[in-house]
Amino acid sequence: MKKISTMQAFGNDIFREQKLTIGMDLGDHWSFYCVLDEAGKIILEQKVSTTPEAMKQALGKIPRSLIGLETGTHSPWVSRLLAELGHEVIVAHAQKVQLITKSNRKDDRHDARTLARLLRIDPELLGPVRHRSVASANPSDGNPSAGRTGECSNGLGERSAGVGEVLW
Repeated sequence: MKKISTMQAFGNDIFREQKLTIGMDLGDHWSFYCVLDEAGKIILEQKVSTTPEAMKQALGKIPRSLIGLETGTHSPWVSRLLAELGHEVIVAHAQKVQLITKSNRKDDRHDARTLARLLRIDPELLGPVRHRSVASANPSDGNPSAGRTGECSNGLGERSAGVGEVLW
């Protein structure tokens, strides 16, 4: 399969005056993102280190976009960081995205593509949730290097919440 990466060839020109949709699959060490243009064509797929500095460097250059990511250990701080960069962020309820949770094909790049495509079609398909504010958040929610033990009710970095409810 051919890897799609036009960033080196065309630089930021591929992003000009387009309404972009981005799906991100967050991981503990690496995250994958897929950028779709207005027509739904994949224009960029990249892997980025799951650190604030790397996220700022990779996604700070992209004009305001709609970005979708699943709930998880890193989603609180990543969603806040992306919003600070000017992006519109939709946090998908991980259990509501059946195309990913029940998929036989467990692949980060595939999950990022699926999130981007669902987000482009209709954000409500993702069962969006809102993370609580920084002031009331767990201290580790803003710190990607904090330990994971005891933070989550199910041990997977996810909290149960209904569609549209605040994620605690």
